[in-house]
Amino acid sequence: MSSSITLRSSSSTSHPHNYHYDVFLSFRGKDTRKTFTDHLYDNLVAHGIHTFRDDEELENGGDIAADLDRAMEELRFFIIVFSKNYATSKWCLNELLKITECTAKKASEVIIPIFYHVTTSDVGNQEGSFKDAFLEHRKNADPQKKLIRDWEIALKKVSKIKGVPVDDQHEAKVIRDIREDILKKLDCKTLHVGDNIVGVDVHLKKLKSLLKMELDEVHVVGIYGIGGIDEDGQLEL
Repeated sequence: MSSSITLRSSSSTSHPHNYHYDVFLSFRGKDTRKTFTDHLYDNLVAHGIHTFRDDEELENGGDIAADLDRAMEELRFFIIVFSKNYATSKWCLNELLKITECTAKKASEVIIPIFYHVTTSDVGNQEGSFKDAFLEHRKNADPQKKLIRDWEIALKKVSKIKGVPVDDQHEAKVIRDIREDILKKLDCKTLHVGDNIVGVDVHLKKLKSLLKMELDEVHVVGIYGIGGIDEDGQLEL
């Protein structure tokens, strides 16, 4: 089963979104999978932001390309974590191309570039480690010249978007700021809890029996919990 908690909007009217995911994370696994990106992913999910990353959400044995395309068409924010080895991965560069294509078609979709120990010039002008990566891509790459040029254009385009530099800053604060910015832009969306919550079915069954849902009457449910939970939240059953 699935359940969700709807938080009260900061405005008088709540506007549910039509996206299956809120955020798509693009990153170079060997650089940040177990560090920055992992911490960012956990923080977003813990605060109800439904986040897609390939190792979590793609079905085993499925069509990876098709699953990625479908995920990208059904979300709102693209967070791209540019790191030193990002451009060495053709997978990442092709993912970047798809992201720029999606955002070109939908003005409501937003790219948030994160420059993790690289500069905007490294990314946009292919300097430093990005220059080395493209030198490798160009070796014996006659059939891929157009694709390489498309990668360069996409990197240049995204590097011009105001992003988040991560150098000597406290990463925990950087992650909190990213999370708060996304929550503010989502403006009260459905808080994603997940499927198959262990042990909740018996409690829901008992609650529904107490509500006597078969009667055509208005019921009021009081929700008691630990401090810090939004008292104005509404529980959807």
